[in-house]
Amino acid sequence: MFIQTESTPNPATLKFLPGQAVLDAGTADFPNVDAAEKSPLAARLFGVDGVSGVFFGTDFVTVTKTDAIAWDHIKPALLGAIMEHYQSGQPVMVGDAGAVGHADHDGPDAEIVGQIKELLDTRVRPAVAQDGGDITFHGFERGVVYLHMQGACAGCPSSTLTLKMGIENLLRHYIPEVTEVRPVAV
Repeated sequence: MFIQTESTPNPATLKFLPGQAVLDAGTADFPNVDAAEKSPLAARLFGVDGVSGVFFGTDFVTVTKTDAIAWDHIKPALLGAIMEHYQSGQPVMVGDAGAVGHADHDGPDAEIVGQIKELLDTRVRPAVAQDGGDITFHGFERGVVYLHMQGACAGCPSSTLTLKMGIENLLRHYIPEVTEVRPVAV
């Protein structure tokens, strides 16, 4: 098994490409070790000293490390953990743990929210996945779109610029009812 690695815009996060499916669809975020209980792979990665977050896409794993440890010290152990997991035959996720997507939204703004989600899915999420992260819809209220940033996007130095200059401008261009985009922590 050959696992490729790619840097991300977030210097604390590295993207691993195992060359096979990680999730069938969507994404899964593990911001801490307690969240990893439904994923043998995430739990194994949190077993490596210095790991502070794990995120899965359909064909990649991103790992976020603490500032106290250098990538040169942690990367070999992470490659080994991913390889061991795939060789073990264990599933990536167990039980009813599924991939997380956009939040539901009913009410008078349902049509606008549908347009927002469509733009996020077709224009934003594929680009963000290239950087090892994901952005999902969290809410829409009085012209403000609330988005949840995951994986390499969470805590990335350029995430505010991505939100304001990229996503906000895109949504405002296509959907006049949108006035602002803000991040939320879930």
